Amino acid sequence: MKMTEQFFTALRSLLTNRRRSILTVLGIVIGIASVITIISLGKGVEKATLKNLQASSSGKQSTVVDYYADDLNSTASGFEASDLALINASQASFGLVKADIVSDNDGSAESEASINGADQNVTVKLLKYPSSDLEILSGYNISKNNIMLADPVALISKKLATSFYSSVNQALDTSVTVNGISYQVIGIFKEDMELDDIAISKTVYERSNNGEAGNKLKLTFNRGENVSKQTKKIVSLLNKQGSHHLQGSYEHMDMGAILKGVGSVINGLTYFISAIAGISLFIAGIGVMNMMYISVSERTQEIGIRLAIGASPKSILLQFLLEAVLLTGMGGVLGFGIGCGLAWLISLFLPFRAVVGLESFILAFSVSAIVGIVFGIFPARQAAKKNLIDILK
Repeated sequence: MKMTEQFFTALRSLLTNRRRSILTVLGIVIGIASVITIISLGKGVEKATLKNLQASSSGKQSTVVDYYADDLNSTASGFEASDLALINASQASFGLVKADIVSDNDGSAESEASINGADQNVTVKLLKYPSSDLEILSGYNISKNNIMLADPVALISKKLATSFYSSVNQALDTSVTVNGISYQVIGIFKEDMELDDIAISKTVYERSNNGEAGNKLKLTFNRGENVSKQTKKIVSLLNKQGSHHLQGSYEHMDMGAILKGVGSVINGLTYFISAIAGISLFIAGIGVMNMMYISVSERTQEIGIRLAIGASPKSILLQFLLEAVLLTGMGGVLGFGIGCGLAWLISLFLPFRAVVGLESFILAFSVSAIVGIVFGIFPARQAAKKNLIDILK
């Protein structure tokens, strides 16, 4: 009998009693799904760690140091040009390629403003483009041309306008000073859910900082440097000699260490779940063996007929062995699919995404096939050893 014929014969035999086949293969599915889930999450942690530490394709690595002021109402920037000079003076000893102050003003910033001669701490909305979310009550919105030309114009909230002027309209065409730059008030907006007091062009605002102030410092290191160790040295230096070390603290969140800890937990879970999966696969293997023994017993007449028409014992052995491998192989593929789905679902609640590779599929299929061979060989040998005369009796 050709291999293709044996394959389809084995498939038909398994489909004859579908419920028994499904229940038998359930242990294989659970075991493989567990292993694939945890391996995929482990690879996700590894990839996230490398991505977090890798700054460029050349292998340079980067980290970020943050400044936190003791006074929560402080609007002063923690990093200035003097801090860059301090770090660059020891650049070689730290293995640094460069240090850059990063603007941490993604959409808003806390600043001190002068309105109608009075100083006030305000929240400033920084506009890269004209905002259609702001409902203008009086005057007009900041236009695209205003932003492109970096015009020093501003919008203020109704609350702010009524606090410093007798009416909303009276605030129009006045000036407000933010970060040392005087802006002309061209419009009043309704707050609603907005927490911002003033809206200005981000380009103009950052010019007032001269690009040399901020609360984040990006450090780029040479390839192969111990980034965590060197960053701690720089943080220690800043906390002793930084421009604002008396008004706050410089801190570094070692994401590499955090993800390494998560990786250790994942590895522990891998060993634990692998042990459970091993027990599950062993029990499933016994179930496969039991099913195959029952199948051999039920198909004694079929074996006798095949022997009578010239089938060899080797052909019968291969037939039953193929059934066992096909059964566990389908369980492995199904377990792989379920494992991938579970890993993806779990990763939605984690700071990284699961990674499934070709090697995971090969592992799932190989393990399930091996289980089929190991636990299917004995029933297959029993079927191959049956004697035609004993069957006829």
